[in-house]
Order: sequence, then structure tokens, then C-alpha cells
Amino acid sequence: MTITIEKTEQDIMEEAAGMLKAVAHPVRLAIVGMLDGGVRRNVTDLFGSLGLEQAVVSHHLAILRDRGVLSQEREGKHVYYFLRHPRLTEIVHRVKDCCVAQGEG
Repeated sequence: MTITIEKTEQDIMEEAAGMLKAVAHPVRLAIVGMLDGGVRRNVTDLFGSLGLEQAVVSHHLAILRDRGVLSQEREGKHVYYFLRHPRLTEIVHRVKDCCVAQGEG
């Protein structure tokens, strides 16, 4: 027997707020950007591209994963990260557009 629990509007809003809070950091925004378009990357790729220590990138990946922004998949010795909700990058792009527009005004 399967029990289905419906999410309330409040549950959905809290989950959305958690995802936005998770993305609201320059390093995590960069990670989301690097995974845009269905790209999958492992932590070695990410910390090399970001120029940060592996532990720092791993910490940020854990936050993004725990808040439902990222998923991961193991292939052999490597764990690959990818966006759980690819449309999230649309929100990030719109916020960046607002920042550019604000600088023009």
C-alpha cells in the first residue's frame, strides 16, 4: 500500500524559499551556471574551474544538494552533479538581468 502525502501551499513556499536561499551565494550561483543546459560535472571539474579548494566546493555542493537544487549520480569512482530542476537557471538569469538593468538606470 502506497501512501501519498499532498504538499500544502505553505510546504511548497518553504521549499522554494530554501532553494532560493541555497542559490543566493556567489559560489553557488557560479556552480548553478556551470551546470546550466544539462551539463553534469564532478567536484574535480568544478573546483578546478572555480579556482577554489575542493573542500570549499564540496561544502557548497552539499548545501545545493540538501536544498534540492542538485542531484548526483555515481559513475565508478566519480560522483557527477547536475541540476535537479534545470528551469532554475531561468530564475538566476532573470535576477542577473535585473542587476544589469539596475546599473543602467
